[in-house]
Amino acid sequence: MKKLLFMAIASMMLFSSCEKDPIDPPVYTVLSGTLTENMTLTADKEWTLKGYVYVPEGITLTIQPGTVIKSDIAEKGALTIERGGKIMAEGTADKPIVFTSGNDFPIAGDWGGIVILGRATTNKGEATIEGGIGRMYGGTNDDDNSGVLKYVRIEYAGIAAFANSEVNALTLGAVGRGTTIEFVECYYSNDDAFEFFGGTVNPKYLVAVSTADDDYDFDFGYTGTVQYAISKRDPLFVDGGDAGNGIECDNDATGSTATPTTHPKLLNFTLIGPASSQSLSNHNLAMRWRRGANFTVRNSVFYGYMKGCFSVESDITASYYRDNQGNFTNNFLHSVDTNFVVVSKATNSLTTADMIVKVQHDGNTIYKGSQSPVLNSFETISGNIGAIPQGTTNWLIGWTRF
Repeated sequence: MKKLLFMAIASMMLFSSCEKDPIDPPVYTVLSGTLTENMTLTADKEWTLKGYVYVPEGITLTIQPGTVIKSDIAEKGALTIERGGKIMAEGTADKPIVFTSGNDFPIAGDWGGIVILGRATTNKGEATIEGGIGRMYGGTNDDDNSGVLKYVRIEYAGIAAFANSEVNALTLGAVGRGTTIEFVECYYSNDDAFEFFGGTVNPKYLVAVSTADDDYDFDFGYTGTVQYAISKRDPLFVDGGDAGNGIECDNDATGSTATPTTHPKLLNFTLIGPASSQSLSNHNLAMRWRRGANFTVRNSVFYGYMKGCFSVESDITASYYRDNQGNFTNNFLHSVDTNFVVVSKATNSLTTADMIVKVQHDGNTIYKGSQSPVLNSFETISGNIGAIPQGTTNWLIGWTRF
């Protein structure tokens, strides 16, 4: 009887040992190289980008709300969505998706950033994106769809692969208007926050905080519309080798007439400069339109820039503005430097005096130095101008950092 009882207990123990709970998957998961199948990043794990990571044609990377992706420190990460690949990163206001540094004490430039490459048009055809990524962008499909970035924060990004070839916090190369980019923040980028290399994508609700170089940079035939965008400069942080601007825009590097002409349509921007006598000297202009670019800017606020607010720097660009091929209306302009709120460096096409007359005629308001009302927040000054017009919901709440 005792022998039978012992055998029964032993059998139960053996059976129980076979019924153990499955081992939990590892908490930390590393992404490296090129994805070979569709992949979903879940919020219950902490993900690491190690080196340059690629999502190639035919592959979709899905990221759940609340997911955190950190870069390896030794092998600085960058995530590239290639032409034909897709990213589906849809966070929420209370559960944003965060790409950030893996450093315990993070600083700008700890990793590369996010690069999305599409098949929309550019004015240089197909080309290799900068930053040592080694992948092509461009094509003929202006409706191209690279997926979704929504409620995404990109922190401490921006690296130089080599001279004049950088990975920005968010690089968009020929991204088509089928792509959704909304509620995206770039926080402490060591290069540009957002740079558009051609393309037709129409983003909304963008935020750039404490950028070293330019907050918004447009090149190579970008023709989309950006609505509701914010930037705020840090007086004590700026690129040591280049001038940091709110907006910089070129048709191309040589100022040619290549088409499509770079012509961003910018609506409801609020860009706040350093506005401090202690600002580092490389803080520059609110807007720098140059090298044959065209522009449309409406219902926007530009405040507290050290060396000027609205600068036109090529004869082709000046002639577009002079002849009303572009548009600059119903904007609020303020510069700390009282001499250069509005300036034309293209005197063959438009003198500064004539430019000031046109700016005021077209319904814009100019303030110099201490004349301006103090702007302490992103709430609009009056009417429907700025990124958060009067009577609208503050869309910054819950998912942004300042």
